[in-house]
Amino acid sequence: MAMNILQQVLGSGQQQQEYQDFTQRYEQGAPWQGISNQEAYDRFQQVGPQLPPDVYQQSSQQAFERLSPDQRMQLGQYLQQQSQQQGVPFPHQGGPEAFQDAGYLAQVTGQMHQQQPGVLGQLLGGALGAGSSGGGSSNQSMLESPVAKAALAGVAAMAVKQMMSNR
Repeated sequence: MAMNILQQVLGSGQQQQEYQDFTQRYEQGAPWQGISNQEAYDRFQQVGPQLPPDVYQQSSQQAFERLSPDQRMQLGQYLQQQSQQQGVPFPHQGGPEAFQDAGYLAQVTGQMHQQQPGVLGQLLGGALGAGSSGGGSSNQSMLESPVAKAALAGVAAMAVKQMMSNR
């Protein structure tokens, strides 16, 4: 199954090489360096919505593990806030401290993905000034953008890496 998704999402030859390059850049240094906001958003939109739930959640957890607990908490709170503003169901009950756990945050975003594939890009696109929201939201801080970029790029990069290693 992963091979079908790989071919469907990544195409062949040149496109796969571009995704490999993207994954390598994501893994070097901080997870938001070396990748533009627009590339993070575009790669996520190309890969994320196509992923089966198990691959999505595993990729999310690997991506979120590269963030600090504070960054994960910021990401979770931002997602919760954007979900409420955009009328998207958010499967979390409890305090923001729970988001510090990469596994829990991956579980929450995984449930959201199952209900609405690609929703992470919709919710985080505004923090990057990318996507359909057309520019950032008024509550965007300098911290949200790199964390949002790291989350989107990370899910895409980890999924690509996982699919390429399974072929």
